[in-house]
Amino acid sequence: MGGVLPFLLTLALAPLPSIEAGPVQKVFPAYPLPSLNLPLPGVRRAVYLSNGHITVAHVVMEVAPAPAERLLETARKGVRQAFEEKRNLTEVDISLYPAPYQGPEGPLPLLTASVPKDRLEDFLKEGLKYERLWLNPSPGPPNREPDLEPEAGLVFQGSKPLLVREQVEQTRASRAGPRGRVIYHGDPATNRVALTFDDAPHPLFTPLLLDTLARLHLKATFFVIGRNAVAYPYFVRDLVQAGHELGNHTFHHLRLPKLPPDEIREEISACSEVLYALTQERVRYFRPPGGRYSREVLRIGRELGLTTVFWTDDPGDYQNLPEDTLKKRLFSRLRPGGIVLLHDNVVGSLHLLPSLAHLAQEKGLALGTVTHLVSLQAQR
Repeated sequence: MGGVLPFLLTLALAPLPSIEAGPVQKVFPAYPLPSLNLPLPGVRRAVYLSNGHITVAHVVMEVAPAPAERLLETARKGVRQAFEEKRNLTEVDISLYPAPYQGPEGPLPLLTASVPKDRLEDFLKEGLKYERLWLNPSPGPPNREPDLEPEAGLVFQGSKPLLVREQVEQTRASRAGPRGRVIYHGDPATNRVALTFDDAPHPLFTPLLLDTLARLHLKATFFVIGRNAVAYPYFVRDLVQAGHELGNHTFHHLRLPKLPPDEIREEISACSEVLYALTQERVRYFRPPGGRYSREVLRIGRELGLTTVFWTDDPGDYQNLPEDTLKKRLFSRLRPGGIVLLHDNVVGSLHLLPSLAHLAQEKGLALGTVTHLVSLQAQR
């Protein structure tokens, strides 16, 4: 690929803003969350968060490989103690990771479970038959580590002539809406806006988001990472049952342009297969992680029957910005036909959703799924 360089698509090309990220950082500061004091061996993290209506805890434990019943007993202790430690918890989600714990990007958990307070007795009685429990059938390291490269807006990898072609397509989309198997922008003549979340599901944030969106009477499109769906299948089903839409965000969350074509295809198709196995529904939309893409990535997505979805409104919420900064960025870019990009594991975005819904209503804009955004366009 001599002479082929990545180019950043900026606001000057079309009204598709890039984030105001400043210097690229390797790791963005984590938002501090309140902790639970659980006197159990192996507890690596026990935090909780509220959306103002419900409070959810996530307990992460490091354990040695053991028979399923022993893992279950450890999970039961963790869940029971979390509810005892904080009486107003609505739900406790637990993840048991193999020792040594390498973080959520390491090997998949050995066992996960989601226990609403009113289901605690069911969890204690039903054991491994409890339907909101996942037991890893083949514990071991992942066949590929997730890509932790920071995001920095849409980046197209290709030659200068191909970049110009992308600029033209984006400009056309900003004026007339989607074209073909790529969505850069909805129809600006409508009042519709797509609300999208990347990186789902998350064992702390997904139940909080589901509750918040239900209270706001909103539906959204969640771009799911395949390995997350494997470990937390019940949350994927919750999303669908609540009427939200699922999209493909690859299996391992890799920057695709640096991969050979067969690996790009595998990353995308593996995620689609997991989601179909869980829901019996085929996903329609795909979003490349980090906004990194190429003509090859678009071609393979199209061949797999997927429509690639980008965005118009990325406030950079993954940087854990001060909420007033996040609010200013997010609100200033809300527009007819827009596509809002948020992440499903960000405290600020969770807190700002009611204000975003109120602003959209004031502007006469209807927030919804990607399908909701493009359905009028398809009817014309």
